[in-house]
Amino acid sequence: MIKLLVVDDSALVRKLLGEIFGDEADFELAFARNGLEALEQLQTYAPDVITLDVHMPQMDGLACLDRIMVQKPRPVVMLSSLTADGADATLKALRLGAVDFVAKPSGAISLGLDEMADELVTKVRSAASAKLPKSLRLKERVRHRMQGARPTRRATGKAAPAAESLQGDGLVLVGTSTGGPPALETLLTSLPKKFPWPVLVAQHMPASFTGALARRLDGICELTVVEVTKPTPLVPGFVYIGRGDADVIVTRRAGVLVAMSAPSRADYPWHPSTDRLVRSAREHLPASQLVGVLMTGMGYDGAAAMAEMRAAGGKTIAESEETAVVWGMPGELVRADGADFVLPLPQIAACLERLMPCR
Repeated sequence: MIKLLVVDDSALVRKLLGEIFGDEADFELAFARNGLEALEQLQTYAPDVITLDVHMPQMDGLACLDRIMVQKPRPVVMLSSLTADGADATLKALRLGAVDFVAKPSGAISLGLDEMADELVTKVRSAASAKLPKSLRLKERVRHRMQGARPTRRATGKAAPAAESLQGDGLVLVGTSTGGPPALETLLTSLPKKFPWPVLVAQHMPASFTGALARRLDGICELTVVEVTKPTPLVPGFVYIGRGDADVIVTRRAGVLVAMSAPSRADYPWHPSTDRLVRSAREHLPASQLVGVLMTGMGYDGAAAMAEMRAAGGKTIAESEETAVVWGMPGELVRADGADFVLPLPQIAACLERLMPCR
């Protein structure tokens, strides 16, 4: 049984969420009206997972999340609006330690929540089994008199290459979902300005969030990070974030490789689709000039296409289970024998640099 704490200042939303999760046999429910009540429930109810509204009186969702992750870390799924402010707040929540988010519908809340019920239940159920990094907010937790010490991470699976490197021009293709924004931050901030291959990213997100994600990453990375909203030539030193609610694909125009946003297709269940990104790149480059990176995320997006790419001569890296918030996508790649390297998140950038030495 999954113990779920629903935190929202709206009585209607609490009622509707209670009905949605009450229809599921594996949930036990408790409710809080604001952040202060949620912190009390954290002590008395000890939930396995929490849904947390961003905007609440007395203590808002971000302040409450900050306290949860310092006092008694639990998987948290944020409920956020589809506005620019909502996107910025959501990205901050993910940096603070939230596992995932669900965008609140606009218009009639009763109709909107009913339409998103399947997504909400799936994400909360997945979050309940998500693994929070042991080092998450460790210094703050120690200050809060919680026991613990900074763990040493041990690499698992296949080690990074010692000297092997790829020649010529090519592309790095990155796929991620649940837990992805903080993982992308770790990966991309570790790559140097002169990294020789363009990097394309398929991060499962709504369209109103991917622009904010690209701006955030651009502000902290040596590489230039942009959202793909129009046909954009691919050049070294750039990271291209696929626009949400669509797919990002690779094509050629006048002999030049470009990234472009394409309408989502029903045969690809997640968007932006990693499988579709990888397969589009293979239409224009040999597999030997492609490197795939599959990081934290529920589901299996990217696993099939990257396994096919590896079989054709490409290189692939899967994030290891020890650091992935949800070892769904990378785990599927490993189970398909599609990963050349299985590495903890902090080691992936170094592996890429060994494969593609800066010129």
